Amino acid sequence: MPIVYYLYLSLALFCIGIVGVLTRRNAIIIFMCIEIMLNAVNLLLVAFSKMHPPKAGIDGQLFVFFIMVVAAAEVSVGLAIIVMMYRRIHSVDVNFLNRLKH
Repeated sequence: MPIVYYLYLSLALFCIGIVGVLTRRNAIIIFMCIEIMLNAVNLLLVAFSKMHPPKAGIDGQLFVFFIMVVAAAEVSVGLAIIVMMYRRIHSVDVNFLNRLKH
């Protein structure tokens, strides 16, 4: 399968994630869209790794593993923040956080 298909799929996933982050107000959906963007990058790294085998021993799949570890940590911390926000203000609307400044 040509690499162009992977590029288009990765671009489509990344654009869906960007649109979701910029247009949604629900914090959980924003985190899901960030995860979609990270998975689009992972797909692209694996596709390029398959197309160009590593010469120096560092594989694109190793970078994917590190991205997945960072994404798991981000989700655990982010969901903990969302749970605490919901317990305090009974909403997960991100725009409501602007009112908490004053």
